[in-house]
Amino acid sequence: MMRQQRVLYQAASWCLGYPDEELLGRVPLIRAALAEFGGLGGAFAAVLDRLASRPLAEVQAGYVQEFDLSRRHALHLSYWTDGDTRRRGEVLARFKRVYRDSGMLVNTRGELPDYLPMVLEFAATVDLEAGRELLIQYRASLEMLRLALVDDGLAHASILQAICGTLPGASPADRQEVMKMAGLGPPAESVGLEPYDPRLLPMQGRH
Repeated sequence: MMRQQRVLYQAASWCLGYPDEELLGRVPLIRAALAEFGGLGGAFAAVLDRLASRPLAEVQAGYVQEFDLSRRHALHLSYWTDGDTRRRGEVLARFKRVYRDSGMLVNTRGELPDYLPMVLEFAATVDLEAGRELLIQYRASLEMLRLALVDDGLAHASILQAICGTLPGASPADRQEVMKMAGLGPPAESVGLEPYDPRLLPMQGRH
């Protein structure tokens, strides 16, 4: 089970990251690794098929549109729970402490430490238990991202479902259930440009 989770997390990390030539070269490896665990590859099939069949420039443009330019699909876990509140800095510092406490040098490659592909790679290759704990702590963020991807018909939704399937309990059916899962109360202070409940951002219109 541990090896299966590591493989799933590593494959998800790669598939949720920015697509480049290196990722294209990994597609056969990802397929082969997932195939060792029966139906696990089904969650990744649509994304891998797109990588293998479309021009890289087209795939990259689609990724930028859906993940870099759309807040609906934010890949930073604390964005969903803390947004632009003052306390987000403390949250990011906690992610960094988890990485440091692992005893391994983690290269953030210029990304914030709560970047989902980074958390997944940390769980897959450095410390499965600590990485899973971060995913469990931010389960509500994962579920909100999953629901947004489902709503917009994006193939990455099944990958988020596979990730959530490794965590305790069933996935919520809708955003209201996610709110209950997170145990949210009244909104907290925000220093951002837009009003929102900073502990679980509302779904926004597509950009």
